[in-house]
Amino acid sequence: MTQIELKEFLDEKVIQYNNQDFIESDPVQIPHLFSQKEDIEIAGFLSATIAWGNRKMIIKNSHQMMELMGNTPYDFVMSHSEDDLAHLETFVHRTFNGKDLGGFIKGLQHIYKNHNGLEAVFAKNQEKDSLQKSISEFKKIFFEIDHLPRTQKHISDPLNNSAAKRINMYLRWMVRQDTKGVDLGIWKSISPSALSCPLDVHSGNVARKLGILSRKQNDAKALLELDTKLREMNAQDPVKYDFALFGLGVFEGF
Repeated sequence: MTQIELKEFLDEKVIQYNNQDFIESDPVQIPHLFSQKEDIEIAGFLSATIAWGNRKMIIKNSHQMMELMGNTPYDFVMSHSEDDLAHLETFVHRTFNGKDLGGFIKGLQHIYKNHNGLEAVFAKNQEKDSLQKSISEFKKIFFEIDHLPRTQKHISDPLNNSAAKRINMYLRWMVRQDTKGVDLGIWKSISPSALSCPLDVHSGNVARKLGILSRKQNDAKALLELDTKLREMNAQDPVKYDFALFGLGVFEGF
């Protein structure tokens, strides 16, 4: 395929997958349950945090997290007691357990009480065409308070050569202005042009088969290579192509 043909092919696949039907089988459905900005942010952040493994299990366990917080995530984050946190200890998703969840609740409270909320932290350190420094700085701030060392592994650091797939997916949900109603686009202080593709096994394999990624590892260097190619196709909305790459990989076995 020529560059023009490739862009046309991927644009068609974006149209095919970036629609309301996508929500039914994706954890993006969790933040869609809420209408208050802070509830959407927190529900999205926690759901994205456990978004690895079987998708049905991710969605089931994300719903369980919301139920454990009385389906009022912001209120729970801001006004929880130690007894409330103890009730979370039954939760487990793969290596993310109830103690990790409790640590995340405390980290989120710290973000809202002392740093003006999630959007403010990510917006503060954004660069012209990258949020990777924002993610790294966010992780530092999130873990400024006392926490279990084991919990740190559940937030990736792109400046430590991670592709940070889950947090880039979360940022897509919050930032991307999606007329199709999938991404929520509630953060107006960050440009969609600065987003990075959530690079995982599926999107990485498809990108390699299409010739827009040559690096074999799914790491920060691969992400930069892929982002550069996607920005050549659409500088204003590069991560719309995540729908095409993910859809081709997961739904079509491309």
